[in-house]
Amino acid sequence: MRISKTFYPTFGFLILFGCGTPKTQNMDVPPSNIVIEEGKKLSILQKLNEKEDQSVTEKIALFHQLKKESPNLYDFKNEDELTMFGYSALWAGNIKDAIAVFKLIVSEFPNSANAYDSLGEAYLADGQKDLSVSYYKKSLELNPENFNAEDYLEKILHPENKPLAPSEKFVKVYDQMAYIADLEQMGKKLSEVHPNVFKFISKEQFWQLIKQKQSQITPQTTFGQFAWMCSEIISSVGCSHTSMESFFRESQMLPVSMHFPIQTRWVNDQLFVINPLNNKDIVNIKDEITSINGVSVKEMMSEVYKHIISQGKVQTTKKHTFNTWFSCIIPYALDFPKTYEVKIKGKNEPIKLKEAAERRHIYDDPSIKPCPDYLCLEIIEQNKTAYMTISSFNYYPWNNLSVFEKFIDSSFIEIAKNNVQNLVIDVRMNGGGSRESSIYLLKHLVSKPFTYYSRVEYPGKSGLVDGETPEAPFDHRFKGKVFFIIDGLGNSTTGQFMSIVKALNLGTIIGEELGSNQFCSAGQTTCRLSNTKLVFHIANNTHVTSATQLPDEKGILPNHNVTQSIDDYLNKVDVVRNFTLQLVEKSK
Repeated sequence: MRISKTFYPTFGFLILFGCGTPKTQNMDVPPSNIVIEEGKKLSILQKLNEKEDQSVTEKIALFHQLKKESPNLYDFKNEDELTMFGYSALWAGNIKDAIAVFKLIVSEFPNSANAYDSLGEAYLADGQKDLSVSYYKKSLELNPENFNAEDYLEKILHPENKPLAPSEKFVKVYDQMAYIADLEQMGKKLSEVHPNVFKFISKEQFWQLIKQKQSQITPQTTFGQFAWMCSEIISSVGCSHTSMESFFRESQMLPVSMHFPIQTRWVNDQLFVINPLNNKDIVNIKDEITSINGVSVKEMMSEVYKHIISQGKVQTTKKHTFNTWFSCIIPYALDFPKTYEVKIKGKNEPIKLKEAAERRHIYDDPSIKPCPDYLCLEIIEQNKTAYMTISSFNYYPWNNLSVFEKFIDSSFIEIAKNNVQNLVIDVRMNGGGSRESSIYLLKHLVSKPFTYYSRVEYPGKSGLVDGETPEAPFDHRFKGKVFFIIDGLGNSTTGQFMSIVKALNLGTIIGEELGSNQFCSAGQTTCRLSNTKLVFHIANNTHVTSATQLPDEKGILPNHNVTQSIDDYLNKVDVVRNFTLQLVEKSK
């Protein structure tokens, strides 16, 4: 799959979406006396999806009809929106429908490499390899840098050529000049694509870093070492949407035996053992590690933080990322030792650890009650409080925004029915999503019209998007006290949402510094270096909320800074939730 360059991502894994999506509204064709806001056009995709019983053929016919009859009413130039229409069908297994949609896109955007790539993918899924090859070739002709098409052509035409396994890639040594050229290429791509590449680092500092990494290349440099160098360059930009896909690929490349063999947690500038694994006979839970292989933990973590992406200068995101991927980050930071010796606080001699027997990362915090469907509501009867969990804003007009809206609407009906006076909104671990979902929730909380965005810039933008003009509160908005719980994993749209909360003083904020704020460089241009084939993603657009008085380099700051101790973590105590509910009780 080749994702279009102007989609908007969330944080983590393969990033697809984020701070904003193409404008959509759920409306019929308005009569001539309805005024559409100047500069805005209605979403053609939302119009096509209004009647669920219509076939794709009928929807495509309606597209052509509306384009002929109402060319200035709907946005017919939003290729991204139509592309997601096609992928919705493809991901649902409706391959013939996807082919029909992608053929429409090719006809509407005949010079789009992405359109031909998507059609090639759909034909391949349908087993029509000859047609797939022809469209992938056309895509590559239009965009010679489309390595996705290049790779698929290789797979289809030369199935005998097997790509390197991750473990083989890890130890591969490339020519010195190939590494140096790729570092130069990475620097140029970041400078060309990212609209705010020098916002948090000067141009001089950025290129000094590139030169420094080039000088560290030796004839023995492995791809694993090179990837670690690249992660520092990517991180230096200070953009959570510009990444090498966290540390998933680095972990897969690293042999299991080279992973750090015990589970740790970085809490309040201390590194604790939380699970000794196969070293339980020599280290204990809650032991504090002060050095690894003679390197102090504080010195190691100072180096580690240079390689972990975050928004601006936010540190909380880096902490959470390390606590997820520590077992592979520690080996990379220490240049891949074959054995590990740790110094434990209170013990005189270092302890040699047994090598890792498994690859194990920690994705969840067991102290936080999971919300299986990302959207949960709990009514706490004794103090007339509602606890709403919003673990994702990943709800889009082209797919499932109605799911979010129905949950929010039904929740506030339930809140009113129970005469709830206090509302807690927990957005911890929320990596972001669509602006539409963020705005929809805000309209249930604000008391007066507000403008969501002060600036929106992205390739191919035509007209205004949702949020650039005033949004009015709902008549049935919540009028009680609101408390917001945040953490360093709150990224992208979550920062935009919380920036409006902060600027409009919509409630009390509890937790740690949020991982994002009002300033969002999002989007996705996926790049691959010519020689080493290292893949990375670059933000290509700018979305800034109206909360421009807040600092761009910091995440949204809480009114009450509450963080978890190692004892809270080990005992599975959600200290932030508990503090918030106590605060609710005191506020009565």
